Amino acid sequence: MSGKKCKHCGSSEIEVDPARGDAVCTNCGSVLEDNIIVSEVEFQENAHGGSSAIGQFVSAESKGGASGFGRACVGIGQESREVTLRKAREGITALCQQLRLNQQCIDIACNFFKMALSRHLTIGRPANLTQAACVYMTCRTEGTAHLLIDISDALQICCYQLGRIYFKLSRKLCINIPPTGKCLFN
Repeated sequence: MSGKKCKHCGSSEIEVDPARGDAVCTNCGSVLEDNIIVSEVEFQENAHGGSSAIGQFVSAESKGGASGFGRACVGIGQESREVTLRKAREGITALCQQLRLNQQCIDIACNFFKMALSRHLTIGRPANLTQAACVYMTCRTEGTAHLLIDISDALQICCYQLGRIYFKLSRKLCINIPPTGKCLFN
């Protein structure tokens, strides 16, 4: 760490250890930095003459995690969340086009899905049902003429399952859904 001084003793003798990810003052022993992210890439040669990267990829949008290099990685430089959002956008776009909804509705439905994903409400639910529930929430909030059965028919999925997921998501996301039709109890 050139140019840095220890804030405890004023010494400029600071040892940086990339393996441990820390910086320590050699004079007084204070740990000045820990969890340093190293931006070095190392390669190793395998038995067949090929090479592979050693280390972890940390994207700029990362929220504290890292994805390993190699075959276990979903895509080069893509995190699981990014892949999930991309696939959800594709599914939502396809359904909205089938229902002849505009780009604004696609964006709103994708935002509902993003909210559900960030609150871990997509875990354990089929992706197509969650996406369809987000599209239906959009139809209800935007006042389109689409019914739950229209969406279940378009995707050939069970209307009751879709309704259950729609209800849970709209309640847990605190989405204020306007009522449909006229009230019969005036």
